Amino acid sequence: MCVTCGCSDDAEGTITNLETGEMEHNHHHAHEGQNSDHHTHTLSDGTVVTHSHHHDNEPSQIHAKIHGTTISLEQEILGKNNLLAAQNRGWFKGRNILALNLMSSPGAGKTTLLTRTINDLKHKLPITVIEGDQETINDAQKIKETGCKVVQINTGTGCHLDASMIERGLQQLNPPINSVLMIENVGNLVCPALFDLGEQVKVVILSVTEGEDKPIKYPHMFRASEIMILTKIDLLPYVQFDVQRCLEYVQQVNPKMQVFQVSATTGAGLDTWYQWLTQKVAASLQPVVM
Repeated sequence: MCVTCGCSDDAEGTITNLETGEMEHNHHHAHEGQNSDHHTHTLSDGTVVTHSHHHDNEPSQIHAKIHGTTISLEQEILGKNNLLAAQNRGWFKGRNILALNLMSSPGAGKTTLLTRTINDLKHKLPITVIEGDQETINDAQKIKETGCKVVQINTGTGCHLDASMIERGLQQLNPPINSVLMIENVGNLVCPALFDLGEQVKVVILSVTEGEDKPIKYPHMFRASEIMILTKIDLLPYVQFDVQRCLEYVQQVNPKMQVFQVSATTGAGLDTWYQWLTQKVAASLQPVVM
């Protein structure tokens, strides 16, 4: 078990190429070859105990007090991820690919916004997609129907994408030079914020069907993101959602955050989102010298 987020050690995922139908499985486990079962408990006094149960029944234990102290295993996990993320970032830069990491809770409307964006901009911007979900290829199929090239990553018991998964996904997707890569992360407002994928911009998506206090309930996600897209604003007459209070909470957590209020159903507010995206592309993507 990962002490950072609690998801499974078998976090390499399954990659499905929607064009070829081929599935790639990676059977690597974090403790492969160690002949051990690694898991974590939190004791009543706040001590985290990480056990490695070997087949010789001689458990090794790592104790760490959670009083502002970072567990060394967590540092190792994030350190390895950050190294791979830096490699991904270099790969994106070398090919002039603008990579966006789209994050939200389940059901916030990431896929609906993404398909609308692709359909509206596909004749202006070359866009490819890495789609992340625990199971199914349902959302990837919706994206494929737009004509966009997409690769599905299923994380199984994992609750987020990581840099290694993105590296493997890029090998299947092979996005073109001078393009935009949209990474739709697994629906979760906690763990995706912790894992750098090598993206240039983190985008958090919040819908009006959720509470307006999400920015202060999940501050790390909103602090880590540059952009917030408030979706489903066409439903505001029918739900209890205080937009002004939500924006005040955003300012408390991240005063620099830029907010777009949109409806992917009616098209309201999408022009401002598209303008930001095209301007970001113009500023970020320079011709590659061959």
